[in-house]
Amino acid sequence: MADQRNVLTGSAGRGAGLGSGVARRQGGPARGEADVAAAPQAGEGGAPSGSPLANPKTTRAVLEAFGLSAKYALGQNFLVNNDVVKKILALADIHPNDAVLEVGPGIGTLALGLLQAGARVVAVERDDDLVPVLAQTCGTFADRFTLISGDALDLTADRLREAAAANASRPAADDPSEAAGVLPSKFVANLPYGVAATLVLDYFERFDFVTSATVMVQKEVADRIAAVPGTKNYGAYTVKLRLYAQVEGKFLVGPGNFMPAPHVDSAVVRLVRRQLCDEKGILVPPEDVRAAALMADAAFASRRKTLANSCKTFFSGRGTAGKHAAAQLSRVFEAAAIDPRRRGETLDCEEFLRLGRAYRAVVEA
Repeated sequence: MADQRNVLTGSAGRGAGLGSGVARRQGGPARGEADVAAAPQAGEGGAPSGSPLANPKTTRAVLEAFGLSAKYALGQNFLVNNDVVKKILALADIHPNDAVLEVGPGIGTLALGLLQAGARVVAVERDDDLVPVLAQTCGTFADRFTLISGDALDLTADRLREAAAANASRPAADDPSEAAGVLPSKFVANLPYGVAATLVLDYFERFDFVTSATVMVQKEVADRIAAVPGTKNYGAYTVKLRLYAQVEGKFLVGPGNFMPAPHVDSAVVRLVRRQLCDEKGILVPPEDVRAAALMADAAFASRRKTLANSCKTFFSGRGTAGKHAAAQLSRVFEAAAIDPRRRGETLDCEEFLRLGRAYRAVVEA
């Protein structure tokens, strides 16, 4: 009988459970049964062994066994190169008992790599057709794998606590009890490209327990994430993400590593949460961070304009409160010691923090 604690549905926290193992029969798999053998937990010298699903033949067999194919509308491109999986695991610095959040596990390719490295995984999958697939491919690790069926954009901290509690009630024999029930601190995923940029920033903003993100995204998104001041890819998104995290690794992944092959290049980037402090070493309050993000939006509202003109245009179109802010901009720039004739692309994260503090002191006083 399936373990009903392994799947938490998007609506009521209940649903069909994951199977207890990988279904295999003599003479080959029947419909809905993929012959997937679990690999060792680590390669030679303790290096990650990757995933047994990360090749075209096995991925095709799993999809055919369940009568499925990649869904373009959901941005499904299945990773089929195990070397890439191993590089992701190494960059993410995965260790036994790590608590990991994954979005879009698909058929379980990356999830298996994480599980075989000893991690506890909470995965969020929007496609209901993949729930039985994951029940089989990840079933061997049912004591460390919990699936939330739903949209990752709707994920809440409470849902993750519920999933962590489900994991805690299924402790592995070799797992210290204190490792179970811990909220995921590492976000590791091959993200659907349509929501990748939104999810990365959103999770760093809302989930303070997430300390790092190692994610596969479209190359253009990775370029925006890793951009530096003065470059064409540097913009409001870069600044807002840099208020929470800094880039600590990146590598490119070509279309040929996926099935079907996407029409764009991809990249894996690792971000590590940063603790922002002022010049006195005092932690920057979240209100200042939010004000800095608002000033970044204003500074890049009209990218080719000066700070003064771009911010005036931005705030003037935001009702009575915005018009009040627009009238105070000269005082904001003066308080922040920022030349309003500069363009937003020339300011670094710390300068936007100064603008945020000045905005709060002048406009919200």
